[in-house]
Amino acid sequence: MKQTIKNTILCLTLFTAKTMTYAQEKRTIEPLITDRPDQTESPNVVSKGYIQIETGAAYEAFKNNNIKIETTTYNTSLVRFGLLNNLELRLGWDFVENKTEIYNNPISNINSGFSPLMLGIKISVSKENNWLPEIGLLGHIYLPFTAGSDYKPDSTGVDFRFAFANSLSEKSSLSYNLGVAWGNDSPEASYLYTIAYGYKLTEKICGYAEIYGDFPENSKANHLCDAGITYLITNNLQLDATFGTSITKGQDLMISAGLSYRIPSKNN
Repeated sequence: MKQTIKNTILCLTLFTAKTMTYAQEKRTIEPLITDRPDQTESPNVVSKGYIQIETGAAYEAFKNNNIKIETTTYNTSLVRFGLLNNLELRLGWDFVENKTEIYNNPISNINSGFSPLMLGIKISVSKENNWLPEIGLLGHIYLPFTAGSDYKPDSTGVDFRFAFANSLSEKSSLSYNLGVAWGNDSPEASYLYTIAYGYKLTEKICGYAEIYGDFPENSKANHLCDAGITYLITNNLQLDATFGTSITKGQDLMISAGLSYRIPSKNN
């Protein structure tokens, strides 16, 4: 009888220790790293078995002479799934609405609908090593048949980019992208760049400033800038807000806000 009680106590002790260790591992998961709200994609991939949802809304306005165009994106949604330790799958789909005013008179015809569905992957190429940056590689395709009639292109869009990140100090970092894109029913390639400086204001709040743009092969270059802030509620939940404008002609105002949430799988 005493031996049975000892065995029972031993089993309960081992079970409790294992449970506490498991719970501790769950609690000490690293804070999520997102690809929003800036235009710079991080080289980090979502951990294997996790799903990360990054969504929000954005508003853009541009006035040229007496014509004003307003674009509202109601869900800038990106879903990321960690397939392997160094590979994530990506899916994005936005619902967009465009309004036009001429001499302050709204045009009754409003364009709205889903943009082409984006499918992509991100690969972690290498980790940061002294002055060598962390490197990631991203590639996406945009499927025209998934878009609403107002935003349906005739051809499939494609883009890819390299993502880099350097730690400057315990509180600051520099992230940057270089890439190329084909889209908008044009064979013209557009070369992309982004540069973002991030600074950790507190344990929960981070700020950033960024410049980005593109160099179309046969058109004028476009350069824009933005700045924003993120607030980490928990290691799995983050809020963000940002505003921006263009350096060259093309955008008077851009504001956005959103959230990101990481969902662990049953095995994590």
